[in-house]
Amino acid sequence: MLSRLLRAHLRPYSAALALVVLFQLVGTIASLYLPSLNADIIDRGVARGDTGYILGTGGWMLAVSLLQIACAIAAVYYGAKVAAGFGRDVRGAVFHRVIGFSTREVTGLGAPSLITRCTNDVQQVQMLVVMTCTMLVAAPIMGVGGIIMALREDVGLSWLMLVCVPALLISVGLIVWRMVPQFRLMQERIDLVNQVLREQLTGIRVVRAFVREREETRRFAAANEALTDTALRVGRLTALIFPTVMLIFNASMVAVLWFGASRVDGGEMQVGGLIAFLSYLMQILTAMMMATFISIMIPRAAVCAERIVEVLDTDSSVRAAGRPVREVHRRGEVEMREVEFRYPGAAAPVLSGITFQALPGRTTAVIGSTGSGKTTLLSLIPRLFDATAGTVSVDGVDVRELDPQVLWTRIGLVPQKPYLFSGTVASNLRYGNPAATDEELWEALEVAQARDFVEAMPEGLAAPISQGGTNVSGGQRQRLSIARALVARPEIYLFDDAFSALDLATDARLRAALRPYTAEAAVVIVGQRVSTIADADQIIVLDGGRIAGIGTHHQLLETCPTYVEIVESQLTAESAA
Repeated sequence: MLSRLLRAHLRPYSAALALVVLFQLVGTIASLYLPSLNADIIDRGVARGDTGYILGTGGWMLAVSLLQIACAIAAVYYGAKVAAGFGRDVRGAVFHRVIGFSTREVTGLGAPSLITRCTNDVQQVQMLVVMTCTMLVAAPIMGVGGIIMALREDVGLSWLMLVCVPALLISVGLIVWRMVPQFRLMQERIDLVNQVLREQLTGIRVVRAFVREREETRRFAAANEALTDTALRVGRLTALIFPTVMLIFNASMVAVLWFGASRVDGGEMQVGGLIAFLSYLMQILTAMMMATFISIMIPRAAVCAERIVEVLDTDSSVRAAGRPVREVHRRGEVEMREVEFRYPGAAAPVLSGITFQALPGRTTAVIGSTGSGKTTLLSLIPRLFDATAGTVSVDGVDVRELDPQVLWTRIGLVPQKPYLFSGTVASNLRYGNPAATDEELWEALEVAQARDFVEAMPEGLAAPISQGGTNVSGGQRQRLSIARALVARPEIYLFDDAFSALDLATDARLRAALRPYTAEAAVVIVGQRVSTIADADQIIVLDGGRIAGIGTHHQLLETCPTYVEIVESQLTAESAA
């Protein structure tokens, strides 16, 4: 998965990667040339007392060093540029894939895990890319070049490389092999910590209301302790690597000096050659150490890449048609025919046999007991879910055949849990219509019964709204969400229990103001209160996922026992009539 992810997203940066390899090649060759020049200074300059040779060769060494530095800087620059671009592209790809998910995929993968995959996981792979460009590319060049240059100095000591290099690779490889499952476990436990923390921050009021601070603290501590234990195991394994590397380094130096001294004493090699051979061996082992350092990151990056690719390979259950319809000739008409919906693996459908029509200029209300499928029914219209059987049509076209943008521009949805984005009142209201004027915003606020409290804010339309709208009350948040839908002026309004946080008087005023504003649009309201939906042109009563009755308020009181039960639980049948 890691190689696949890298190939897919590094292809646009092939030219920059070629420059990285070029600069690393030139810089490494320059680095390999320096010990040979140093040996010449010792053997031909110092040993013979030739100051001119020492100065000339030293000047040449200085020029080579400057070239090496310049190439290293250039390689790091282009490597960092490639890694930053790679991270940006992968984050963008993950984000755009997640944005296209239906509620089913988001629920299946989990919001905390998706956040981790888009941030921490991408960062781990990006770090691998930058370290590869700055260190790993040079490692094989230095390793192979070091072996060639060491053999040029003295073949008799080459057997030491056959011992030192495999010893380093095997010892470090065993440690890294044990780290792979720990890295996978670490990412899962990061997900768990994010999940617990997100739940606690979102539900802080509930936690405090039920005095559950200690229990939630213990819950977070358990998740944090699990992550800490895994991190400590990884840290202990990581701590073994560098002592092992240094042990092999120092043992190699002792071996070279021990066996090389006897060869110098026997006249088989010169002192400069011995020092050069030692330098080359250190460069070879350094290259192996660099590769080892990167190898520590590869297992974790591979785990992260698997998680990223899982998101990129997950197709939304709500897919656009191959040749979507972009032009429709009707306006504001919703129809369902024998619609059924069931969750994957569920024994029974949530909805079954749903057939009704919502026409422009008419209000259709949906009521039923908790769990009867009201919100699910409403979610099928904007394709938050797709029906598993039957057809859902908007303006005479099956929603699965409509271009998603065409569908969504025709619909204004006020969800059951209203959500406001960080910004201002105006920026939230313009979310569906960026070109809306201030007059249009005030008009929508007037209809939504929100003008009074917005005018009471010192900044008015420029008043700040915190993330989620937590700095306004539940009722205010709900009214602002309704105003946001009104500003978009869609052809179909979907209100999913959008009046539940309003008092009866505000509810009545809002519905009275809403009728002329939505006179040419189809309005579908999911409600719990009979008073909210009693004046609807058509009321659909759901019971156990099926339609128990369709009609006006008075018709249902005479023909639908389920509706009568709902009414009697809130009012008396006589007063309702």
